[in-house]
Amino acid sequence: MDKILVVQTSFLGDAVLTTPLLSEIRRLFPQASVALLCAPGARPLFESNPDIDELLTDDKRGTSRGVAGAWRLARDLRDRGFTIAISPHKSLRSALLLFLAGIPLRVGFRQSIGWFLYHRTVARDANRHDVERSLALLEPFGVRTNGRRGRLRVEPPSAVAAGVERLLYSLGIRREERIVGINPGSVWPTKRWPAEAYAELVVRLKQEYRCQILVFGGPEDQPIVERIQGLAGNAGVSLAGKIDLPQLAAALDWCDIFITNDSGPMHVAVARGIPVVAIFCATTPALGFYPYSSKAIVVEKALPCRPCGSHGGRRCPLGTEECMRSIKADDILRAVDTLLNDKGRQAAPGTDEPWPRFITL
Repeated sequence: MDKILVVQTSFLGDAVLTTPLLSEIRRLFPQASVALLCAPGARPLFESNPDIDELLTDDKRGTSRGVAGAWRLARDLRDRGFTIAISPHKSLRSALLLFLAGIPLRVGFRQSIGWFLYHRTVARDANRHDVERSLALLEPFGVRTNGRRGRLRVEPPSAVAAGVERLLYSLGIRREERIVGINPGSVWPTKRWPAEAYAELVVRLKQEYRCQILVFGGPEDQPIVERIQGLAGNAGVSLAGKIDLPQLAAALDWCDIFITNDSGPMHVAVARGIPVVAIFCATTPALGFYPYSSKAIVVEKALPCRPCGSHGGRRCPLGTEECMRSIKADDILRAVDTLLNDKGRQAAPGTDEPWPRFITL
């Protein structure tokens, strides 16, 4: 029996975008044992994923830190007896780990820094969505992936969903009323739409839709969320720092629509089938990380300086922050109105193409 290891130790969003690859591996190799090596922060999202038999963690800042830590992890992988390794992660470290683990068949991207450490490589097409780029790693196994689609998968356990229901009811949220979720955070500051703009949006959403507002965020997002709440007169209900990743997925199920920066929670919302308004500031959809859904609208400002990096950056190189400040609450409300009222794009089950619409200013 084959033992297959998939390596994706990058950001949360990248990990979520790997789930279609895991599903396809499970379909193609039903008798194989499938393991995922991920970052500690992404692990909770995979703990109930039925496509994974074994979940491993690469703690680059802890037990796997430095040369000694990487060597210990490589020895552990070797001892587990994997026969195939597939790496959507392009880093030299990931390639080196698999090489040191002595896995007999290693597959990665030709554009990886450690391409020479793989037995078989696949071109990473810059013009395709990252989901489809990852699926292309199955081509060495005789799988034709050109045009193949995938569905993002994040499955919160039923006990988690029940706990989230109790929490939201205790905060005064009622499911029979319209609920709008907003996510003002991002790891990278230049990917964050300004707090002042979010505050104006919250006030206007309440006025125009008479809806409940859930403000999402991790513990690190609390200062941004508190500023939005202060400017908006506490019009929203803050979940910042109150829920973990599995609870995030369950709480998103309560939302009629989710308004978010380009971030990991954006992809989790897509995985849960929630309509998404995605605000792209420093990054661009052309990088291949846009919401993989027809129930999504991307709002962006066309500027020659975008993107200023593959992940955005700590600060605007020009000092203008024009990509963030040029997008107004009116633009987001236009997208919200379209998604809440447009029924014409709902395709029959199984025929939905995962392409969002765009509002380019």
